[in-house]
Amino acid sequence: MILTVLISCIVLGSVVGFLAGLLGIGGGLIIVPALVYLLPMVGVSSDVVMPMALGTSLGAIVITSTSAAYAHHRKSNIPWQLAKQLMILVAVGALVGAFIADSLSSEALTRFFSFVVILLAAYMLLSINASKERSLPATYVLQLLSFITGIISSLMGIAGGAILVPSLSFFGVPVRHAIGIATACGVMVALFGSLGYIITGFNLPNLPDLSLGYLYLPALLGIVISSSIFAPIGVKYASKLPVKTLKKFFAVFLIFVAIKMMIG
Repeated sequence: MILTVLISCIVLGSVVGFLAGLLGIGGGLIIVPALVYLLPMVGVSSDVVMPMALGTSLGAIVITSTSAAYAHHRKSNIPWQLAKQLMILVAVGALVGAFIADSLSSEALTRFFSFVVILLAAYMLLSINASKERSLPATYVLQLLSFITGIISSLMGIAGGAILVPSLSFFGVPVRHAIGIATACGVMVALFGSLGYIITGFNLPNLPDLSLGYLYLPALLGIVISSSIFAPIGVKYASKLPVKTLKKFFAVFLIFVAIKMMIG
């Protein structure tokens, strides 16, 4: 069964990498529901399946978000003076989020994940355009935004770009800079969030072999191997395929997935 999960996660990583490159979406929105389905095959019980899916998703995102952040840095898409204001508190928020997740039931986490996915997918579907005339708010507002983003992202197993990009765009940050900042913050979310899931799940008796806390290593390995190969392919096809139309179809798909998770 471990081999089945590994192969499935290699396929999953291929899809995640391609869609991340093509549509610019975070892989966690796909990884988490897929792992909730796959992990019981290796004996993960229903009471820990959601934190394991979240932790493993964040572990995989460490690699992909670091690669993306480096690419954005090389293209001068990250205004580091602004990014640094957000990165520390988003990391603290992600760590706090992992400890909150450990105190919640899998059912509560699933309902939270499903609800926020529906909100994000609805936003994606409606393609709300932010005002370009707004100015940046006070520093403490941005820091509060980053802290809350860290908590929510850790509770959902995502990098946080789906929250930060529209939020920063709303305050008038150019889209390429908003994406660059979100990828830099995504590294911190994934790193500190996955660290929190390792700490909170460490030495728990009901986790499968080859686990590091709430991170299931075979699944993590499979996703990382293939997603890093297929992400550049997605980027290549982004200029050839109708991305806006595909993004709306993907948003509808996410809503159905979220509803399915919510009703069990």
